[in-house]
Amino acid sequence: MKVRQAASTEPAYDLLIIGAGINGAGLARDAAGRGLRVLIVDQGDIAGATSSTSTKLIHGGLRYLEHYAFGLVRESLAERETLLAIAPHLAREQRFVIPHTPAQRPRWMIRLGLALYDGLARGSSLKRAQALALRGTPYGEPLRPEFTHGFAYSDLATDDARLTLLNVVSAAQLGAKVMTRTQLVGARREGREWKAVLQAADGTQQECSARILANVAGPWTVAVREAIVGAGEGGESLRLVKGSHIVVPRLYAGEQAYLLQNDDGRIAFVIPFEDDFSLVGTTEVPLDAPEAAPQIESAETDYLCSVVGRFFQAPPDPSQVAWSFAGIRALYDDGQGNASAVSREYRMTVDGSAQEAPLLSIYGGKLTTYRHLAERVLARLQPWLPDLRPPWSAAVHLPGGGLGPRGLPGLLLELAGKYPALPPDLLHALARRHGTRAARVLGAAQTEADLGEHFGGGLYAAEVDYMAAHEWAHEVDDVLWRRTKCGLRIDATGRARLARHLDEKRQTA
Repeated sequence: MKVRQAASTEPAYDLLIIGAGINGAGLARDAAGRGLRVLIVDQGDIAGATSSTSTKLIHGGLRYLEHYAFGLVRESLAERETLLAIAPHLAREQRFVIPHTPAQRPRWMIRLGLALYDGLARGSSLKRAQALALRGTPYGEPLRPEFTHGFAYSDLATDDARLTLLNVVSAAQLGAKVMTRTQLVGARREGREWKAVLQAADGTQQECSARILANVAGPWTVAVREAIVGAGEGGESLRLVKGSHIVVPRLYAGEQAYLLQNDDGRIAFVIPFEDDFSLVGTTEVPLDAPEAAPQIESAETDYLCSVVGRFFQAPPDPSQVAWSFAGIRALYDDGQGNASAVSREYRMTVDGSAQEAPLLSIYGGKLTTYRHLAERVLARLQPWLPDLRPPWSAAVHLPGGGLGPRGLPGLLLELAGKYPALPPDLLHALARRHGTRAARVLGAAQTEADLGEHFGGGLYAAEVDYMAAHEWAHEVDDVLWRRTKCGLRIDATGRARLARHLDEKRQTA
């Protein structure tokens, strides 16, 4: 097959990023904002793997304190505050309740740990932790009567896939080129630059040049590095762990979430999700190799239901599961014996001397620390980027995030005034997904009929078309499960109509 080549002798890009998960997306945004010519590619959709299958939390890692990971917790808590500031439409305070059991540490010890957690946050805007008497309270109402005491603390809930997507949108606004469903099939050094061969989903190939390759492929990081430079010294290892979640009809009234300490030492979360549902997760299943589309096993569903049943008066039954998803956590392998104890720290390696084009690979990491990780990556690459501009991303909103002093309520009032005939629930959903860009989605529409075909679940053609034009949405699942969660409310007929609509858009593009 003939490969198209660029005619210029100057590398087309300063940085070619392999992987459009949260770490690659954050790196693309930061680098493009510092004046670098950036290309980001992914073999699938943006956030198509781990970055859309997390527990959807921005958190400091309360349980990391058990492993004395104070530096990671402090970094994560600082980033928690930053992300709340730059993406207020995607991040919201989530109060967690921890029912205490006699098998756990003494209450005084848990109270001390929560005080340390608050202390490491250094002036956080979130509510501080507190001890609770659960009996006769809304927090205790869903729980079995033997749970009389507990604790509450705060972290953030988010939409992991849209957080990733909006970093890529921001990168593109700053000049980055984005290529989804495109695979790196070869790369070779030619002096101080890389020649990379990229293959699209239809099999066509093209060659491009870049000064630096950044391997941010998540579970595939080791495989990508070895494919480029070969196996040998200089790399790191990963622990691959499948984590599965279930979504069930709402288990209780109230906006609080629960952190449940199971008898086997693992924890599970129960979190309010998409208004009418509860998200329950996660499991930990070791894997030997990454899977393109990991699936939850029936034993994992049973396990999650049983953990909730250990604490809740009315636990879910596996037959009630409305949606389930599984993802692969790529953890830096620090030699710990079990997945719960493996560090959530990240590592970077660089292959290449000062006279060669470098290959930087990232191992591990977590959703919360992606922005700071990008800053550290670019600091590591500074010798090859002498004219790099200073860090900037902590002070600039993500697209749609500039809500102003009145926040989301103020935006909703503005939308209600501009679109008085549209349902409030629809405006609220669009504001949560798109922030201040919701008006771009709605355009001149004044009635629901103006929004085009309704596929169900509050998803209209106007929003689908916006996602196809500005958010790289191509397939049904791109829309229903990553850019929205409308798949929870759309039936098979609506899904088929959405598929036809997307096909027609591709044919006329």
